[in-house]
Amino acid sequence: MILTFPSLLGRRGAAPLFLLLASLTPLLAQAHGISAEDRQRMLDSGYLQYIGLGATHMLTGYDHLLFLFGVVFFLTTFKDVAKFVTVFTLGHCITLIFATFYGITWNYFLIDAVIALSVMYKAFDNNGGFQKHLGMASPNLLGMVFGFGLLHGFGLSTRLQQLPLGDDGTAMLLRILSFNLGVEFGQIAALTVMVAVLAAWRRRPSFARFSFAANQLLMHVGALLLLMQLHGYLHDSDPDSFRFPEQEHRHIHEDMDVEKTVDPNRNSL
Repeated sequence: MILTFPSLLGRRGAAPLFLLLASLTPLLAQAHGISAEDRQRMLDSGYLQYIGLGATHMLTGYDHLLFLFGVVFFLTTFKDVAKFVTVFTLGHCITLIFATFYGITWNYFLIDAVIALSVMYKAFDNNGGFQKHLGMASPNLLGMVFGFGLLHGFGLSTRLQQLPLGDDGTAMLLRILSFNLGVEFGQIAALTVMVAVLAAWRRRPSFARFSFAANQLLMHVGALLLLMQLHGYLHDSDPDSFRFPEQEHRHIHEDMDVEKTVDPNRNSL
């Protein structure tokens, strides 16, 4: 069973891993967050501030980085890395720029949930899931990376649209392009580390032994991100359902006449 931890790590090995993932939950939840301080800095600063925020946003965007890690996991040549990263970059630039400029948006929790699915998809593909479990060849990888690039760019756009971008069309476009440039800088920095680590790991016998397990772990982390985003969506769409129903609780106590449950006759023996 693909999504069964005990078969991969054993029950004792799975428990510490779940504790580790739970400890990372606050970081994962804030990976796309833009604080009030950042918003104010956007109003007071120039385009360099947008570049810096774009780079920071990508470097803390765990879902984007996990997907890229899955994409480059088995790529061994610079040509292949450049080809797939270029296609992914083209996709997320298109939706980041145009969706932001024209104000096209959606609930960002749902978008990020689909992005989490893209992480799971790539891990599933890396482990030959289509051949083993579906009896079919993997879909065209370049096309899928481009499609997921469009999706990831849309996710970035929903966050950028939370910032004050101004009313002037030219200035707004320059801010969007500056943020996008920062995203590219952050992506290059992250990919440099990923490719270097993977290149060094491939020279070791452990790569062949643990590459399957690494992608299984990648799939489980994607599943965790999916659950987190769906949980966030439920909070966002119906926040009252997660609150303690104080008024309802008070009515129940009134119906039970709780205030009069004390028998004063028991005070004397």
